[in-house]
Amino acid sequence: MRGPARRGFAKWPFVSTGTVLLMVVGWLSWSYAGDLLERRAAAQLASCMDGESTLTIAVAPSVADVVGRAADVWTKTRPIVLDKCIRAEVATIPPQAVLDGLTAGWDRKALGERPGAWLPESSVWVNRLTAQNARLLGSEPASIATSPVLLAMPENAAAAVREGNSFSWGDLPALVSEDEAWGRYGHPEWGEFGLAIPDVATNPASALSLQAVMADVSPQGTGPVTVEMLGSPAVAEAMGRLAAAAPTSTPPTTTDALNALSEAGDLSSSPFDAVPTLEFDLYRRNVGADGNPPPMTPLIGAAVGGPTPTADFPFVAIADERVDQVQVRAAQKFREYLQTGTQQLELAKAGLRVPSTKVRPNPAPGIRGLPTQEELTPTDANTTQQISAAWTNAGGSGQVVTVLVDVSRSMLEDGGEGRNRLDWVKDALRGQVGRFGSGSLGLWEFSRDLGEGGEPYRKLVDTGRVADQRGELEEAVDELEAQSATHLYPSLLAVYDAALEDLQDGRRNLVVVITDGPDDSQMTYEVFKRELTKRREGTPELSVSVIAVGGEPDQAELTELTRTTGGTFATVKDGTGIEAALGQSLSAG
Repeated sequence: MRGPARRGFAKWPFVSTGTVLLMVVGWLSWSYAGDLLERRAAAQLASCMDGESTLTIAVAPSVADVVGRAADVWTKTRPIVLDKCIRAEVATIPPQAVLDGLTAGWDRKALGERPGAWLPESSVWVNRLTAQNARLLGSEPASIATSPVLLAMPENAAAAVREGNSFSWGDLPALVSEDEAWGRYGHPEWGEFGLAIPDVATNPASALSLQAVMADVSPQGTGPVTVEMLGSPAVAEAMGRLAAAAPTSTPPTTTDALNALSEAGDLSSSPFDAVPTLEFDLYRRNVGADGNPPPMTPLIGAAVGGPTPTADFPFVAIADERVDQVQVRAAQKFREYLQTGTQQLELAKAGLRVPSTKVRPNPAPGIRGLPTQEELTPTDANTTQQISAAWTNAGGSGQVVTVLVDVSRSMLEDGGEGRNRLDWVKDALRGQVGRFGSGSLGLWEFSRDLGEGGEPYRKLVDTGRVADQRGELEEAVDELEAQSATHLYPSLLAVYDAALEDLQDGRRNLVVVITDGPDDSQMTYEVFKRELTKRREGTPELSVSVIAVGGEPDQAELTELTRTTGGTFATVKDGTGIEAALGQSLSAG
């Protein structure tokens, strides 16, 4: 017998109610999330009380694309510094143009906005800026990535080296000096080993490889290279041999040298056999990322024994007459962003090396990507300039340089570290006299009533080969003494006239002025400029470079003078910066 039937119950009301509840909760959640995002955005916008500020970063062309993409992404995050929203914009400008613009006057029409930060390939460039005007550095440089220096060679040359005896950086001076150097590698028919070293002052790979050679042959046998090392016979001999063996067809830039090797294809038609290059630049050349078609046969990067010279791609804030804290802090934030994992990975994919990943671009023709066992410790800012100056006068006929030294009474003022300014000048000049190889050097002084006829200037040593008058120059430097006034303009015209009479074709002719005060003669700057213009008609080969010590010299006038004549202008806070500034002025092209 059946029991009483149990009544069922309908589920749809509960399902409907649950669905409605879920929809309500979802709507509330969505509304809350949207409201939260809106509130955050509003709060973020509200915090930009002072509006928007643009951070312009001057970036070396090789890294402009990858850094530009990072700048776009970073800007979209709406970064805020001191109540300003920051927009990062990358300006692709060659490092030499940045250096010239910062030290000789920024040309907005030609270069765009003056940058608040700079990212060149190497601290070699930052060192040059430091030597010319350390006040322009708004922060300490910090590396965002690295790239080792290799020797780029045609495939058949690299194969012979790889199969034969390896060599270190210190072996290169002897290797390039042998008539049949390729006999070491089973190919005496190839003759000499032609090593092209483009301009050391403007090509980091050249500067860094030269440091590696010097460190290897020095008595210490390791880096960093110091100014004292430059005086050792072994280092001087190594520089001399490299300079003497330099191919006459050496291009001015590493890029041009890589292109020349690429077009040649192999040693049978190559103007030289190898060129120092950053691994990053070689990768870009082989895949055609540098704006030129990739070569039919890629160049090969050969690693050289010993500590590896490495480019550090430093990021540095740039200061103006005053330090703009918004720009400096924005530069720091963007630099930190480039050092994050995601952006480091992007830099690695582009062909640079970063510590956080071993990722490499694939394919990477000609690049083995071997880990660097030991990096060469780089030189300091001063030594960087002295190496460039010494190299400029190591081979060939060298430069023709006349130095005009201010011996006014103000040169006895404190120059730093308890020494006066003139003492620092003397030290810098002694160093250059000792390191000059094949170049010519002359020395004048100026103040007031120094000459027999009451002239404000006096010639101490004629401009001639340093090797023939080193002792005379050293003695003249030692006898420099402070006098009275600063009659710069009439003195400079006299030196300029003398230098024009000694002008030598095929060599760099240069007048270097070291002064710590404004001109106080009866000659106005306008009269001086007019007279100089007359002398320069048809003779633009004679440059004037100026080193201004302290804050008294008229920087606007002296900057115009150097820009007009093709020289460089350096301003140093005190005497401690004179040596580096002098080295820089003698190494600039």
